[in-house]
Amino acid sequence: MNANPTVYDVAERSGVSIATVSRVYRSPDSVRAATRERVLAAASELGYVPSGNARGLASRSTGVLGLCFPDYSDPDTVGAEDDDAAMLYSDQIIRGMERAARRHGYALLIAASLAGGPESLVAQVAGRVDGFAVMARTVPTEELEAISRRRPVVMLAGPRAKDPSLDHLDHVEVANEDGQYELTRHLVHDHGLRRLAYVGLVDDSPDVEARFRGFRRACAEAGVETAVAPALRMPMMTQAEGARAARLLCEGSGDRPEAFVFANDQMAVGALQALERRGLRVPDDVVVTGFDGIPLSRMVRPALTTVRQPMVRMGEEAVDLLVRRLGGQPPQEPVSLMLPVSVARRASCGCEETTVLPTVG
Repeated sequence: MNANPTVYDVAERSGVSIATVSRVYRSPDSVRAATRERVLAAASELGYVPSGNARGLASRSTGVLGLCFPDYSDPDTVGAEDDDAAMLYSDQIIRGMERAARRHGYALLIAASLAGGPESLVAQVAGRVDGFAVMARTVPTEELEAISRRRPVVMLAGPRAKDPSLDHLDHVEVANEDGQYELTRHLVHDHGLRRLAYVGLVDDSPDVEARFRGFRRACAEAGVETAVAPALRMPMMTQAEGARAARLLCEGSGDRPEAFVFANDQMAVGALQALERRGLRVPDDVVVTGFDGIPLSRMVRPALTTVRQPMVRMGEEAVDLLVRRLGGQPPQEPVSLMLPVSVARRASCGCEETTVLPTVG
């Protein structure tokens, strides 16, 4: 047993997301009773106490770093459609930040709820931490600019902000376009697929748009005709929306696509489940791919072909940059890190599992 159990340990023991554990301590009534009891039992078994205690963090004490990210969907929240618990993208970033924060002697404060809007996230975090990381497009530009004058801020994901008021911030992103390019090229060249449908997001997500550019680039180089927009844009990148996308693509007029290329793993997993219910075999009848490399992607059957991004490392790099700034260490110029990704070829495209490292352009 870990001598210093963490929120990640509690989430893993109780089989829920880290955001759910956070809610149990911040707003217990927002979590189903059975889930809340399971989390508290796991915390008791592990001897877990919330880092620094949320009440203590409200003081002017130091030694705390923060993370703001949009919690679009949590299956254990009251009113959710199902009880499937998965290690989400944000959980992996939290894991990396928590690991690095502990190494540097810091606690981690997480704000992961959209209730009350982005401004409430800033209110929860900005006054309680020495520095914090912010997922792209979570906090309004004017809020970030004001906060960054008082403490270091690192932007996570998305391209570097073009707004001059934010060009002084450190930034960590992954090679979204290159990863999707390599995965799509594999489908076209190695499997001979020509009818590919890309499923994106209604919202203007820079990461998703970069992935779609990689998709189109690979198709264009191979002479595969593609539309200027994704085949479908879903309102949320959840399993439920992935299942709905699969149904829409199967019911559409004309020939069914040979491959459903999803912008993230959660949608792809939902599609796998929907296709199985329709009696369609993956990959014999249709190929399905995702993006992110969340642990669930290798647990489903068939295992999901995907682009693995270094989510844990992204969190670790964010903390290292914050600690460097807090210590006044050089460089003084803003740092931009582009982390490499890898393509995991698995059964959902008809491959035995292998990993390919794309060349970052």
